[in-house]
Amino acid sequence: MINIVLYEPEIPQNTGNIMRTCAATGTKLHLIEPLGFKLDEKSIKRCGVNYIENCEYVVYKNWEEFKSKNDGEFYYLTRYGKKPHTSFNYSDTNKNIYLVFGRESTGIPKSILQKDLNHCMRIPMNANVRSLNLSNCVAIMLYEVLRQQDYRDLLRTEPFKGENFIEE
Repeated sequence: MINIVLYEPEIPQNTGNIMRTCAATGTKLHLIEPLGFKLDEKSIKRCGVNYIENCEYVVYKNWEEFKSKNDGEFYYLTRYGKKPHTSFNYSDTNKNIYLVFGRESTGIPKSILQKDLNHCMRIPMNANVRSLNLSNCVAIMLYEVLRQQDYRDLLRTEPFKGENFIEE
Protein backbone atom coordinates (compact mmCIF):
# COMPACT_ATOMS: atom_id res chain seq x y z
CA MET A 1 0.00 0.00 0.00
CA ILE A 2 1.13 3.53 -0.76
CA ASN A 3 0.87 6.07 2.04
CA ILE A 4 1.34 9.84 2.12
CA VAL A 5 2.55 11.27 5.44
CA LEU A 6 2.25 14.98 6.20
CA TYR A 7 4.35 15.99 9.18
CA GLU A 8 2.67 18.95 10.87
CA PRO A 9 1.14 20.52 7.73
CA GLU A 10 0.41 24.23 8.03
CA ILE A 11 -1.58 25.28 4.97
CA PRO A 12 -5.14 23.92 4.66
CA GLN A 13 -5.30 24.42 0.89
CA ASN A 14 -2.29 22.15 0.39
CA THR A 15 -3.80 19.46 2.59
CA GLY A 16 -7.13 19.75 0.75
CA ASN A 17 -5.38 19.29 -2.61
CA ILE A 18 -3.43 16.33 -1.23
CA MET A 19 -6.63 14.76 0.10
CA ARG A 20 -8.13 15.01 -3.39
CA THR A 21 -5.01 13.39 -4.90
CA CYS A 22 -5.17 10.60 -2.32
CA ALA A 23 -8.87 10.05 -3.05
CA ALA A 24 -8.11 9.86 -6.80
CA THR A 25 -5.40 7.23 -6.32
CA GLY A 26 -6.67 5.16 -3.39
CA THR A 27 -3.72 6.31 -1.30
CA LYS A 28 -3.95 6.50 2.49
CA LEU A 29 -3.12 9.84 4.10
CA HIS A 30 -1.47 10.19 7.51
CA LEU A 31 -1.59 13.59 9.25
CA ILE A 32 0.75 14.24 12.16
CA GLU A 33 -0.24 16.96 14.62
CA PRO A 34 -0.08 19.75 15.35
CA LEU A 35 -1.93 20.82 12.23
CA GLY A 36 -1.91 24.49 11.28
CA PHE A 37 -5.69 24.39 10.73
CA LYS A 38 -8.85 22.49 11.63
CA LEU A 39 -9.86 19.66 9.35
CA ASP A 40 -13.40 21.02 9.12
CA GLU A 41 -12.30 24.39 7.71
CA LYS A 42 -14.01 25.51 4.52
CA SER A 43 -10.68 25.92 2.73
CA ILE A 44 -9.90 22.21 2.96
CA LYS A 45 -13.31 21.30 1.63
CA ARG A 46 -12.96 23.87 -1.16
CA CYS A 47 -9.64 22.41 -2.33
CA GLY A 48 -10.72 18.82 -1.92
CA VAL A 49 -14.13 19.54 -3.43
CA ASN A 50 -16.51 16.63 -2.87
CA TYR A 51 -13.75 14.06 -2.95
CA ILE A 52 -12.56 14.34 0.66
CA GLU A 53 -15.19 11.83 1.77
CA ASN A 54 -13.34 9.30 -0.44
CA CYS A 55 -9.99 9.99 1.20
CA GLU A 56 -8.91 7.52 3.85
CA TYR A 57 -6.91 9.41 6.46
CA VAL A 58 -5.69 9.06 10.03
CA VAL A 59 -4.57 11.80 12.42
CA TYR A 60 -1.77 11.16 14.95
CA LYS A 61 -0.80 13.20 18.02
CA ASN A 62 2.91 13.11 17.13
CA TRP A 63 5.65 11.38 15.13
CA GLU A 64 6.22 8.74 17.80
CA GLU A 65 2.57 7.64 17.72
CA PHE A 66 2.65 7.48 13.92
CA LYS A 67 5.86 5.39 13.87
CA SER A 68 4.56 3.00 16.54
CA LYS A 69 1.44 2.23 14.46
CA ASN A 70 2.96 1.93 10.98
CA ASP A 71 5.54 -0.39 9.51
CA GLY A 72 7.13 -0.41 6.06
CA GLU A 73 9.62 1.50 3.95
CA PHE A 74 9.86 5.22 4.66
CA TYR A 75 11.06 7.77 2.10
CA TYR A 76 11.66 11.38 3.11
CA LEU A 77 11.36 14.26 0.68
CA THR A 78 13.65 17.09 1.76
CA ARG A 79 15.47 19.86 -0.03
CA TYR A 80 18.58 18.57 1.75
CA GLY A 81 18.32 15.12 0.15
CA LYS A 82 21.16 14.13 -2.16
CA LYS A 83 19.38 11.55 -4.33
CA PRO A 84 16.70 12.27 -6.92
CA HIS A 85 13.24 10.93 -6.09
CA THR A 86 13.44 8.69 -9.18
CA SER A 87 16.53 6.83 -7.92
CA PHE A 88 14.53 4.48 -5.69
CA ASN A 89 12.74 1.26 -6.61
CA TYR A 90 9.10 1.45 -5.52
CA SER A 91 7.84 -1.38 -7.72
CA ASP A 92 7.14 -3.98 -5.02
CA THR A 93 3.37 -3.77 -4.51
CA ASN A 94 3.58 -6.04 -1.45
CA LYS A 95 5.45 -3.41 0.59
CA ASN A 96 3.94 -0.61 2.62
CA ILE A 97 5.53 2.54 1.20
CA TYR A 98 5.40 5.77 3.20
CA LEU A 99 6.26 9.02 1.45
CA VAL A 100 6.98 11.55 4.19
CA PHE A 101 6.66 15.31 3.66
CA GLY A 102 7.40 18.04 6.19
CA ARG A 103 5.95 21.38 7.21
CA GLU A 104 5.65 23.94 4.46
CA SER A 105 7.84 26.37 6.44
CA THR A 106 10.58 24.15 7.86
CA GLY A 107 10.29 20.67 6.37
CA ILE A 108 10.97 17.43 8.22
CA PRO A 109 13.02 17.83 11.43
CA LYS A 110 16.70 17.01 11.13
CA SER A 111 16.37 14.54 14.03
CA ILE A 112 14.01 12.39 11.92
CA LEU A 113 16.03 12.65 8.71
CA GLN A 114 19.34 11.74 10.38
CA LYS A 115 17.96 8.33 11.37
CA ASP A 116 17.50 7.28 7.72
CA LEU A 117 19.81 9.31 5.45
CA ASN A 118 19.72 6.58 2.77
CA HIS A 119 16.03 7.29 2.16
CA CYS A 120 16.28 11.09 2.01
CA MET A 121 15.63 12.48 -1.46
CA ARG A 122 14.86 15.66 -3.34
CA ILE A 123 13.05 16.58 -6.54
CA PRO A 124 15.74 18.08 -8.79
CA MET A 125 15.33 21.77 -9.65
CA ASN A 126 17.53 24.73 -10.45
CA ALA A 127 18.95 27.21 -7.93
CA ASN A 128 16.27 29.85 -8.56
CA VAL A 129 13.74 28.20 -6.23
CA ARG A 130 14.25 26.69 -2.78
CA SER A 131 11.39 24.22 -3.06
CA LEU A 132 8.14 23.41 -4.84
CA ASN A 133 4.65 23.66 -3.40
CA LEU A 134 3.87 20.78 -1.02
CA SER A 135 0.83 19.50 -2.91
CA ASN A 136 2.83 19.52 -6.16
CA CYS A 137 5.63 17.54 -4.49
CA VAL A 138 3.16 14.95 -3.21
CA ALA A 139 1.68 14.53 -6.70
CA ILE A 140 5.11 14.21 -8.33
CA MET A 141 6.28 11.62 -5.80
CA LEU A 142 3.05 9.66 -5.69
CA TYR A 143 2.81 9.36 -9.45
CA GLU A 144 6.43 8.17 -9.67
CA VAL A 145 5.57 5.35 -7.27
CA LEU A 146 2.37 4.60 -9.19
CA ARG A 147 4.27 4.63 -12.51
CA GLN A 148 6.75 2.09 -11.19
CA GLN A 149 3.82 -0.05 -10.01
CA ASP A 150 2.15 0.23 -13.44
CA TYR A 151 -0.61 2.39 -11.93
CA ARG A 152 -2.08 -0.58 -10.04
CA ASP A 153 -5.87 -0.59 -10.47
CA LEU A 154 -6.24 3.00 -11.63
CA LEU A 155 -8.44 3.74 -14.63
CA ARG A 156 -6.67 4.49 -17.88
CA THR A 157 -9.75 5.87 -19.58
CA GLU A 158 -12.25 8.57 -18.60
CA PRO A 159 -15.15 6.88 -16.75
CA PHE A 160 -17.92 9.48 -17.12
CA LYS A 161 -18.05 10.43 -20.82
CA GLY A 162 -16.65 7.15 -22.12
CA GLU A 163 -13.28 6.10 -23.47
CA ASN A 164 -14.19 7.11 -27.06
CA PHE A 165 -15.45 10.60 -26.21
CA ILE A 166 -12.83 12.52 -28.19
CA GLU A 167 -13.14 10.26 -31.22
CA GLU A 168 -16.91 10.74 -31.52
